[in-house]
Amino acid sequence: MRRERLVGVVMMLGSGLSTQVGASVAALAFPVIGPAGVVAIRQWVAAIVLLAVGRPRLRTITRRQWRPVVGLAAVFAVMNLSLYTAIDRVGLGLAVTLEFLGPLAVALLGSRRVLDLLCGLAVAPAVVLLTRPQATTDYLGVGLGLVAAMCWAFYILLNRKVGRELPGVTGSAAAAGLSGLAYVPVGVVVLLHHPATLATASYALVAGVLSSAVPFLVDLLTLRRVPAQFFGVFMSVNPVLAAVVGLVVLQQDLAIVDWVAILVIVSANAVAISFGGRGDVAQRDAGHHSPVPVERCDVLHGVPELAVTPAFGKVSADGEPRSSRTTQ
Repeated sequence: MRRERLVGVVMMLGSGLSTQVGASVAALAFPVIGPAGVVAIRQWVAAIVLLAVGRPRLRTITRRQWRPVVGLAAVFAVMNLSLYTAIDRVGLGLAVTLEFLGPLAVALLGSRRVLDLLCGLAVAPAVVLLTRPQATTDYLGVGLGLVAAMCWAFYILLNRKVGRELPGVTGSAAAAGLSGLAYVPVGVVVLLHHPATLATASYALVAGVLSSAVPFLVDLLTLRRVPAQFFGVFMSVNPVLAAVVGLVVLQQDLAIVDWVAILVIVSANAVAISFGGRGDVAQRDAGHHSPVPVERCDVLHGVPELAVTPAFGKVSADGEPRSSRTTQ
């Protein structure tokens, strides 16, 4: 059991690093094809992988079911473009931290627990510190990071509806396909005006693989080895990993106060996860966990459906799991 847990920790670290290194590699392509060009290639990679895994029967989707799917596709498109543009303007660590505020806000606003209220009160000043006015503050970049957060929040709400309407990954796969299709003209225009070099194209392709396919597959294997709650707590360190990768790969240094703010947000997220949901507590006490199947994973972000992750909007007041970044 200890060996399995250790292997799981190594895999989770690898998954998180893969996601953030993928984003940092994507940034290397920004000077040539810009965030829009990189996002287009990433959306194509995600669409191909998710359609191949999910193999949705598109003809069986009704007009009523297509509406939330189209909304989900729009959220995919805007979320990744706003995030990557924010990374280009304010750096990887700050952009990813701001994006994490979306699911955290949905969870805290939908909770009635005093602990979650305290977590929200702790996060508020940390956000103020991160976005504090300075001579070098890129307000557009900060705003785009918050747009990415808002899109992630809408993603959670839309995905709940899609998860109720369609089985497995049918809805997510269809939305990913639509989003990838929508980026075809965008990618064509960008690449015609800013032809990609071999190195730039390689960066964008590698970013798509590292930020989409690798985390998706690694997370599937990880959740066979560790409890979902433990996985959720570890996922909370992604903003820290993003800041470290940004520093090492892109030389994007942060002030001490920024590091403190990021750690506060990460801690609030981890606390909310650790003490969330009676169902998970019982499961943890029983010493076992249920594996998460393929159809409950999100290839676009490498985040599987967790049994309990309040900061990702997974658990309601009665302790029942709810869908967020993935379908039910």
